[in-house]
Amino acid sequence: MLLALKVDVDTLRGTREGVPKLAVLLKKHAADATFLFSLGPDHTGRAIKRAFRRGFLGKVRRTSVVRHYGMKTLMYGTVLPGPDIGRRAGDVMRATRDAGFETGIHCWDHVRWQDGVAAANAAWTLTDMQRACDRYQEVFGTAPLVHGAAGWQMNVHALRLTQRLGFEYCSDGRGTHPHLPVWNGELIRCPQLPTTLPTLDELIGRDNITETNVAAHVLEQTKTATTPHVFTLHAELEGMRLAPVLEQLLAGWKAQGWRLVSMRTLLATLQPLALPRCEVGPGTVEGRSGTLLVQGEEFLADVDLGQIAWQLPTKRPVSVGAVAAAAAISPPAACV
Repeated sequence: MLLALKVDVDTLRGTREGVPKLAVLLKKHAADATFLFSLGPDHTGRAIKRAFRRGFLGKVRRTSVVRHYGMKTLMYGTVLPGPDIGRRAGDVMRATRDAGFETGIHCWDHVRWQDGVAAANAAWTLTDMQRACDRYQEVFGTAPLVHGAAGWQMNVHALRLTQRLGFEYCSDGRGTHPHLPVWNGELIRCPQLPTTLPTLDELIGRDNITETNVAAHVLEQTKTATTPHVFTLHAELEGMRLAPVLEQLLAGWKAQGWRLVSMRTLLATLQPLALPRCEVGPGTVEGRSGTLLVQGEEFLADVDLGQIAWQLPTKRPVSVGAVAAAAAISPPAACV
């Protein structure tokens, strides 16, 4: 049984302090993980705009944002200028790779992406994703191969770019199992490995769940599972104040028989283009404010395409399967 660990790194502080601590803790438990970095400016303070979003203030109170992020980080982009994470902490990112962990892209500017991409056009989306790819190349000397969107926020342009920019797979949304995403009938031929388990900040403060018992709650959800899981943790949380909770989880998962791996190890067990095609789009997740990319039902699961015929202008009957095959977008080499 494989349980893939995905580490989202949002801030300069999380990169410099949380990531090295996580690397040590994961090595201690013989656990692997994929680290996804924010590569541009840290504008965490600008998230204050979300105060008017339904459910956001409740989440802030439940998860003690000031304790986890620190006052200095919460002033970046407002009172204080936003530091360039890739320029100031590239050494930490490379050290993470050199320690044997997979690395990839979380975003260019976390707050800009999370608050802006849902309504963004193609040009805006390309600019942000290309900036992140260019900076990743600058930091690591190689092209990025995995993308995991900040805040699980995506639009159709971003999904298309996961093909064009050469990512081998992505983890941009929430769901139940690996799939090829379909947005409003458009197939995206780059596999998605969605986050399948709730995050700690979604659980703490709800239904009598505290930092003391949240690990037991997560372990209860995985004790009888027989299919792979993806768990997202944050350098600013599990890499710092919630490190004892993560240690409980790592020990508990190993006791349950899980093998703790990177997302790439999970990908290696799959046949990417044979994955189910599943509808994706904006949806909600309990414990998190706003909408995010959520996996839906399998696309046309109940339709036998081979039994349907269309009449084209030539009046020659053509099966839907043949039409779909002729119209399919050829995937980039990275996604074949």
